[in-house]
Amino acid sequence: MGNTSSMLTQYDIEEVQQHCNHTFSQQETVSLYQRFCQLDRNGCGFVPAEEFLSVPEFAVNPLSQRLLRMVDGLNFKEFVAFLSAFSPRAPLQHKIEFIFKVYDSDGNGKVTFSDMLDVLHDLTGQFVSEQQRKQVLTRVLEEAGYSKDSFLVLSDFVKILGNSDLKMEVEVPVD
Repeated sequence: MGNTSSMLTQYDIEEVQQHCNHTFSQQETVSLYQRFCQLDRNGCGFVPAEEFLSVPEFAVNPLSQRLLRMVDGLNFKEFVAFLSAFSPRAPLQHKIEFIFKVYDSDGNGKVTFSDMLDVLHDLTGQFVSEQQRKQVLTRVLEEAGYSKDSFLVLSDFVKILGNSDLKMEVEVPVD
């Protein structure tokens, strides 16, 4: 699997599926491999972040810059693991962990008011003022039992989102 010009073997497919807790079928894994090879233009086995910007859905995502930090230099197994959070078969816990990583951009295991404000800014752009974002975020945190001085950790995200009907899904086209 190191060189993307090589064929994907049954062993490779099973290894990737096991690594990703079978969130993708064999057909989906093969389709993802084909897409990975298209993104790995130089055939080195890794996809640089800027190649993801060639995917229109990725490029227009308001969180694309945050996501780019998460995808830079992924090999195929890591690529599928990244995308597995968007599988309809992914457990809610996996989706929440993914969302936490988006907010925890410095990877310190804590999400601050400022981190949340930055994500909210990315999502709303110039359509919502900074003051409005702060007010909304303060109110949401207070309703969840936190203050703007709180540091949220993964277990807080699980507590807040654990009973939600979280929809984070993309369809993997299969040939």
